Amino acid sequence: MTLQRCILIVEDEEKLAQVQADYLSHEGFTTHQIHDGNLVIDWVKNNQPDAITLDIMLPNIDGLTLLREIRKFSSIPIIMVTAKVEEVDRLIGLELQADDYLCKPFSPREMVARVKTILRRTALQAKDKNIAAAHAPTLELKIREHKVGWKNQVQTLTTVECQLLERLMNHPGQIFSRNQLMESIYNDHRIVSERTIDSHIKKLRKKLALINPGIEFIHSIYGAGYKYEPE
Repeated sequence: MTLQRCILIVEDEEKLAQVQADYLSHEGFTTHQIHDGNLVIDWVKNNQPDAITLDIMLPNIDGLTLLREIRKFSSIPIIMVTAKVEEVDRLIGLELQADDYLCKPFSPREMVARVKTILRRTALQAKDKNIAAAHAPTLELKIREHKVGWKNQVQTLTTVECQLLERLMNHPGQIFSRNQLMESIYNDHRIVSERTIDSHIKKLRKKLALINPGIEFIHSIYGAGYKYEPE
């Protein structure tokens, strides 16, 4: 028996949300509807849907803010839904790491097609990553000891370096902006410049190069941030 995939519909217009749910259910998906931005983050963390359609205009917490918050802990495929033309350029630019977008009014059939396309694409990406991971070198990160090793080589890390590497290694291939890395490490809201993150990454790379100089573990993505992907 094939497990049904769950789509979270975040939309404050309840009739529109129900139309989306009806069309998705007809195609074999299970759905859950949320009409208030305040309820989204906890539900996503507890239920891990397969994809999300996320309206920008929501009560209490808007969709763009929710997207930023979700991307701090998950790479769940997200389709942004907007009735504001001026938001489209930002979404197209992927500065918010949305996977796709729909402009209101849209055809429910198009919405279903977009969901299916994103799920196929993410499934292929996951398959490619699994194949690559099977042949990629594996770092051993000992968090309590603040040490990282590869084969017989070991380097001691600072607390910040260890936190950075743990964050990146937990999401291989995912790009993290400097702000995302700062927020995950400095949770006391201290003021830290982006150059501080760059400095920590530079030192971390030097230590990883001592372990294996032939492999680049952390990559700089111009204008976006950093990702962990051994190659």
